[in-house]
Amino acid sequence: MPYSMTAFARLEFDEPWGRGAWELRSVNHRFAELGTRLPEDFRALEAAVRERVNARVRRGKIDCTLRVEMTTATRDLHVNEAAARALVQAAEHVADLCANPAPINPLEVLRWPGVTEVDSIDLDQVRAAVLDHLDDTLDAFLDARSREGEKLAELVRQRLDGIREQVAMLATRVPEIIEVVRERHENRIRELAEGLDEARVEQECALLIQRLDVAEELDRLATHVEEVARVLGQDEPIGRRLDFLLQELNREANTLGSKSAHVDTAGAAVELKVLIEQIREQIQNIE
Repeated sequence: MPYSMTAFARLEFDEPWGRGAWELRSVNHRFAELGTRLPEDFRALEAAVRERVNARVRRGKIDCTLRVEMTTATRDLHVNEAAARALVQAAEHVADLCANPAPINPLEVLRWPGVTEVDSIDLDQVRAAVLDHLDDTLDAFLDARSREGEKLAELVRQRLDGIREQVAMLATRVPEIIEVVRERHENRIRELAEGLDEARVEQECALLIQRLDVAEELDRLATHVEEVARVLGQDEPIGRRLDFLLQELNREANTLGSKSAHVDTAGAAVELKVLIEQIREQIQNIE
């Protein structure tokens, strides 16, 4: 199954310690290139993130972004009674020195550094959970690449059908075309070289037919088309292999065009090149 190199996935998550989101986006690229943007507390995950993404994405320029908001709302709040008592005693001592002391505000006491303590978060557990969410995001990301890849493959298959039609038409028409061209050139040779030896005329016509014979090119075109169709069904990165096959298809179409001596073969060569170029445009986005 072909995969597109263009895709996007976003997964939001909520945990007791906070909330966050993973984003994965990619565009076509000759190789695999991964860029990461992680919050400071999660920089230690970069190696693990690269390992997980590179294990499942073989080609493309990928941007991987993590956003996390930590929260203390659900964590237990503890009062350091010794610190609070010492603070209150100090405040009362100062109050005794004042003529009109203000009452001690408990909330002000709680705001004093060291009076309140919040249970610390186990960052190892948090990071493990974040990586689990990355796996889920990768699943969605690959699903998007798969859907897009299948659409690209269908467009390629349609063009392959067009190439098959042109090859089949030429295979039927070429013998007739060669005979027409042969008669035309034979008559022309006789006009230009009256009294020319008959064997020499036949020799020149035979050489012409040999130059115009495109049976081998048609066979190779048909072979390359079936190989492209076969590769499209493979469940692995196929973009580079398809690019090579397109070069071969284009080479045969050029040869066919160079041997053209009739409007039908010339038109078919042009149509083949158009179809091949349309396929090339599609496979630029296939992994």
